[in-house]
Amino acid sequence: MIQIGAALAHDFSNPLGVMSDCHRRIEHFLHLLITVTAQARGGALSAEQRDAMEVALRYFEEAEPKHTADEEESLFPRLRASQHSRTPEALAIVDALAEDHEVAQAHHARVSILGHRWLAEGRLSAAAAHELATRLDALATLYRRHIPVEDGELLPLARSILSAEDIAALGGEMAARRGSDITRSQPSVGCACGKAGHAARQPSGWST
Repeated sequence: MIQIGAALAHDFSNPLGVMSDCHRRIEHFLHLLITVTAQARGGALSAEQRDAMEVALRYFEEAEPKHTADEEESLFPRLRASQHSRTPEALAIVDALAEDHEVAQAHHARVSILGHRWLAEGRLSAAAAHELATRLDALATLYRRHIPVEDGELLPLARSILSAEDIAALGGEMAARRGSDITRSQPSVGCACGKAGHAARQPSGWST
């Protein structure tokens, strides 16, 4: 079972930790989309495959944009405003990551269209199935480069650059995007989409 509303490893008092948690969800839900696409090849979806695709598409449509906003509207501006000696190092990374976001958003938009077409019509044409697989492969390639840079370089830099007040404000903004209270020990929705507690079946033999 995939517990969509499960609590994250970190809470909003550690917003940079929550950002890293979100990366694990991005990897997981992208894996679901890739696996369903590879298995079904544009043909009829099983109940498990349909369920997994619906959940993964919803994640990237409703939840992942909040994570991007966390970075582009809350984290990146604070780094740009910092006078810390390591700020130039961080900003060089930020500029590259922002470009990746634009590319990823274009791919996700097409994946959403093709995925919902598949769900609505029951099948995809060979050309549409090929495009979907190609877009998902491009996203996997992008995230394999992008996420390690964020986890291994940018977030550690942010921890050294941002003040305690910056971190607290960042956590408050992230919680507000999700309708959560920063004083809770665990965010109930975090990076997840949908209502807490909603679960989706995962095809037999798949790893989470």
